[in-house]
Amino acid sequence: MSIRLRAITLLLVALGGAAAAGAPTAAATAQKSVTFASTQDSYVSEAGPAKTHDTVTWLSVCTTSCDGAKASERGAFIRFDVKDVPDNAVNVKMTLDVQSVRTTDTTLEARPVTGQWSAETLTFDNRPSVGEVIATQQGLTAGGTAKLDVSSAFAGNRTYDFALTSPSGAHGVLHSSRATSGQGPKLSISYDTEAATPAGPLPFAMPSLATLRSSERKVFAHYFTPYPLSLNNKAGADDYYTKHYLNPDGESGKHAAYGGLLRDRPLPRGVLSGDWQVQDMKKEVQTAAAAGLDGFTVDILSLTSAHWDRLQALIKAAEAVDPGFKIVLMPDMTALKTDAATLAAAMAKLAGSTSVYRLADKRLVISPFKAEAQTAAWWQNFMKIMKSSHGISVAFVPVFLNFPSNAAAFAPISYGFSNWGNRSPSGQSGLAANIAKAHGLDKIWMQPVSVQDERPNQAIYDEANNTENLRLTWEKSISEEADWIQLTTWNDFSEGTQFTPSVHNGGAYLDISSYYLTWFKTGKAPAIVRDTLYLTHRTQFAAARPTSGTQTRFMAPRAGTSAPRDTVEVLSFLTRAATVKASIGGADKTYAAQAGVQAKTFPLAYGTNKASVGAVTVTSPWQVKKDFAVQDLQYHAVSSGRK
Repeated sequence: MSIRLRAITLLLVALGGAAAAGAPTAAATAQKSVTFASTQDSYVSEAGPAKTHDTVTWLSVCTTSCDGAKASERGAFIRFDVKDVPDNAVNVKMTLDVQSVRTTDTTLEARPVTGQWSAETLTFDNRPSVGEVIATQQGLTAGGTAKLDVSSAFAGNRTYDFALTSPSGAHGVLHSSRATSGQGPKLSISYDTEAATPAGPLPFAMPSLATLRSSERKVFAHYFTPYPLSLNNKAGADDYYTKHYLNPDGESGKHAAYGGLLRDRPLPRGVLSGDWQVQDMKKEVQTAAAAGLDGFTVDILSLTSAHWDRLQALIKAAEAVDPGFKIVLMPDMTALKTDAATLAAAMAKLAGSTSVYRLADKRLVISPFKAEAQTAAWWQNFMKIMKSSHGISVAFVPVFLNFPSNAAAFAPISYGFSNWGNRSPSGQSGLAANIAKAHGLDKIWMQPVSVQDERPNQAIYDEANNTENLRLTWEKSISEEADWIQLTTWNDFSEGTQFTPSVHNGGAYLDISSYYLTWFKTGKAPAIVRDTLYLTHRTQFAAARPTSGTQTRFMAPRAGTSAPRDTVEVLSFLTRAATVKASIGGADKTYAAQAGVQAKTFPLAYGTNKASVGAVTVTSPWQVKKDFAVQDLQYHAVSSGRK
């Protein structure tokens, strides 16, 4: 089998310059460059499948039928160790330079190597797997240098392995590192560096999407189709959210007892023309991709009706906006009451889209919510139908409400595991054990990461301790080496778990998560390049009750949640230690904040909350009030980076 046909797909997307939405281009200093000679290089030959070539002064590259001879493919493998490129490098261009021995019409392809190899033992038979083509050169000239732009593979200081293959043309011969006069392969990297304090909404420099998506670690957000950006394409003051979900008297008063169905909503917009639903879905994909997400896990509530239509609109939007943004199919087994064959037919219909997530080996990822609603045998039959009737192999990643009780039964049929998780710091004690158990069963683990949870219609809430639950679950996911993350949720406003930019959070929770997402994917906490403050607090005390209105049913803490608390939190991301000034309900406070990330809390007080460090300021638009008409125990959030 040829090297080309053995290629596995890498999620290296040609969006290298993409960054957080709204982030301006950073100011830069004069361009710098570094060059590295190869540390290892050799080639493989199908004509001598067990032979090594680590001592010769040349590298050979040729198509499957080389110069007319059958079964004579050749390919080169080259390694570079890159160092000294600063973390704040931008506008990076990485070029692979190889010098040709002779003039030929060879077409040269560069691919990232995804498997392990050593020049001393490399043969055609044990050659490693390689990725998709990322650069091409047409024709070689004796003594000339072929320059292959491999910038899309850049991911900071690390080891880079490249394969050189050829789909056509004559046998190409290149100088190896053992050639005289430094004629061997080289990797040149040119870059600018950001100014010390660039403007932008985030406290760090967001890596390119290509860098983030090259990581094997994936981050998805749980998309809930009942709450898209708009329900009826009307302006915010007159739309369905305002009139019926936030209003206690909405929908003929059926939510009046608990003060209305929702406490927050997506950011309002004006009326759109044309296919407004797909336009809204495109906006959601763009927002999530700009935050670094790999895609959405979409809760599939039905196989017909508005929920099914919204799912298809979301898939269509992803195809149009960002083919690298993936949709993970998540049948909701609390809602779907169907047989395995019907579910398989519906999933197979969706699987035709390139935006629906498959692994590199082409298996379709199916990740059902509350998978234990059906037995492992039922799901095994579902997967058999997918294969026999639709020709689709499934990578099964069940999401459990009770993982420990179901892990053993589902292990033989599963690629990975997940659970729905908890929404308060006290509920995260089992996180490490879950990851260890999944890994012990040789499965990946998709860890849920959440902000908070508030459910007026169920009369319960979780105590999130401002951003502590969010930060804790991210930090443990990183330290315990989770494989995937599911942000729970992107937009389930009825449970108050939304990460999507909303009226009450303005995108602050998503911005904070972009920091941890970058750490999770790159293996290194991002450097803080601009001072940024996040302010979170409730607008009422946890034990308070409305002083007006008609609400009669109230939320109480969920059993086992952290103890309710009334605090304002200043979460600082600082380039250096500094004095932070705060005003909590009109009372001035100061404290010495450390460089990096630090959370400082103050007792909640009636009035307005604000904080500042140097010229950076953040003021909450949400006053803490004694008199109010509806119980609302969500934490509101605001960022100094977004005005």
